[in-house]
Amino acid sequence: MSDFLEIVLRSVCVLAAFLVLPLLVGQTEHKVMAHMQGRLGPMEAGGFHGWAQLVADGVKFAQKEDIVPLAADKSVFRVAPALGIVSYLLALAVIPFGPHFFGADVPGSLVWVLAVSGVGTVGTLMAGWSSGNKYSLLGAMRTAAQLVSYELPLILVSASFAIAAGSLSLVGIAHAWNPWWLIWQLPGALVFLIAATAELQRPPFDMPVADSELVMGPYTEYTGLRFALFLLAEYAGIVVMSFLLATLWLGGWTGPFDHAIGWLWVLLKGFVFSFLIIWIRVAWPRLREDQLQRVAWLGLVPIALLQLAITAIGVVVTSQ
Repeated sequence: MSDFLEIVLRSVCVLAAFLVLPLLVGQTEHKVMAHMQGRLGPMEAGGFHGWAQLVADGVKFAQKEDIVPLAADKSVFRVAPALGIVSYLLALAVIPFGPHFFGADVPGSLVWVLAVSGVGTVGTLMAGWSSGNKYSLLGAMRTAAQLVSYELPLILVSASFAIAAGSLSLVGIAHAWNPWWLIWQLPGALVFLIAATAELQRPPFDMPVADSELVMGPYTEYTGLRFALFLLAEYAGIVVMSFLLATLWLGGWTGPFDHAIGWLWVLLKGFVFSFLIIWIRVAWPRLREDQLQRVAWLGLVPIALLQLAITAIGVVVTSQ
C-alpha cells in the first residue's frame, strides 16, 4: 500500500509542476519581453503586475467555439494538440530534482526524454497535415524539415554528456558532474540551447509558424482550447528543455546545501535557461527557411561532432 501511495504522490507532484511551471514561464515571458521593449506588459488581470494574465487567457480560450473544418481529418485533427502536451508531461516525469526526487525512475532516462519530446513535434506535423489547409500543410512540411535538422545536433551533444558521465541516466549524469564540465562541455551546451529553441519552434526559428507569412502555419485552423493546448505545450517544452540542460551541463541539484535544497537549484538553473530562450526571442529576427537549415547543417552539426570527438578522446585519455 505504501508503494501505491508513493506512486500517487509522485504523480500528483509531477502534474502540479506541469500545470504551474509553464504558466510561470509564460508570465515571465510577457513581462520580460515588455520591459526589453520599453513597455509594461500585462498589468490588470489578478492585480499585482497582471500575474493572472495567462489564467485569464485560458478562460478566454475556453469560451471560444471549437471549430473543426469540413475538409479536416477529424480524428487526427482532434488528437494532435493532446499528443503535443502529453509528450512533455512524460518527459518531465523523469527529470530529477534530487538523487531520489523524481516522478519516475526510468533506466536510460536521457533517451526517454529525447524520444518523447520529439513526439510532441510530430503532433504539430499531424495538426498541419490534418487541417485541410494549404498554409497549415506548408507549415507542417517546414516543421518536419526542422525536426530532422535540429534533432541530430540535439542528440549528438546529449551523447557527449552521456559519454562524459558514463551513463544514460539523468541521475547518473548529475552524480558524475564536476565543475570542469562548464568549460569542456560548453560548446555542447550552446548547441543544445540553440537546437532546443529550434525544436520548440521558438523565434528566431519559428518559420513553420510565421504568422506574418503562413497565418500561424500548422495552427491556422485551430480555435479555443485546442489552440491553447499548443501554446501550453510550447511553454511546457521550454520548461522540460531548460531542466534537461540544467541537469546535463550544470549538474542539476548540485550546489551548496544540495542535500536540503537540491530541488531549488534545479528550479533556479532551469529558470536561467528559460530566461535565455525568452531573451533570444526578443534579440534576434526570424530566420528565412534556407538560413534556418544552414544554421543546423553547417553550424550546429559540425560543432556537435567536434564536441563528441573531444569528449570521447578526453574519456579515453583520463581512463588510461
